[in-house]
Amino acid sequence: MPSFHRVIRRCLAVGWLVILGLPLGAQAHPHGWIDLSVRLILDDQGRVEALHQRWRMDPFYSLVLLEELGRAEGDEPLEARLDQLGLEIRDTLATQDYFTEVSHGGDALTLGEVSEYTVMERGGRVEFIFLLPLAEPRPLGEATLRYRVFDPTYYIEVVHEADDRAPREDALVVGGDHDCETRILPADPDPAQVAEAARLDTDDQAPEGLGRYFAETGEVQCRIE
Repeated sequence: MPSFHRVIRRCLAVGWLVILGLPLGAQAHPHGWIDLSVRLILDDQGRVEALHQRWRMDPFYSLVLLEELGRAEGDEPLEARLDQLGLEIRDTLATQDYFTEVSHGGDALTLGEVSEYTVMERGGRVEFIFLLPLAEPRPLGEATLRYRVFDPTYYIEVVHEADDRAPREDALVVGGDHDCETRILPADPDPAQVAEAARLDTDDQAPEGLGRYFAETGEVQCRIE
């Protein structure tokens, strides 16, 4: 039976590292999806400090991860194995800015390092939950904050939690008692980009940044006194 750490590496190879471009199965992009929820964290002065994100892996990749973890030797409980997987996921995504772009008033914001995170199984789905801080708190004023979360290679599609194809109200919220409006704008790729993604299969290397054109955009505008 394979060792625990070997299984962790294999889980990443067949599951989360698919996000970084390691494909499974011959099919056009995307190969799976993540259901996303975001909570914007503001301090008492109305400055944005962080984006609290929850990623729910689709049922297939969740099943792959859980089965691989279950095959590992040793007597560690599933929770401990998920914790180790979370560390590996965090370290891998750190090299890609956690697939997150944030801007405020048109200015790109620098992200900090993730130190608070967890991985859990809930309802048969694997969830990666983490707090993504900004490098420095940003006063919001009246300018709009925008973010996108996407796999640059578009092997995995990231979409906000939705009901009947419309984003749920709790897919983007602002923490605390603040007067804010939120919107989730659908992706609007042009026909050439859609055709390019449809042509790609497991033998092709997707152009870096293709996923950006298929990313939803979250918008937050607050009235801070």
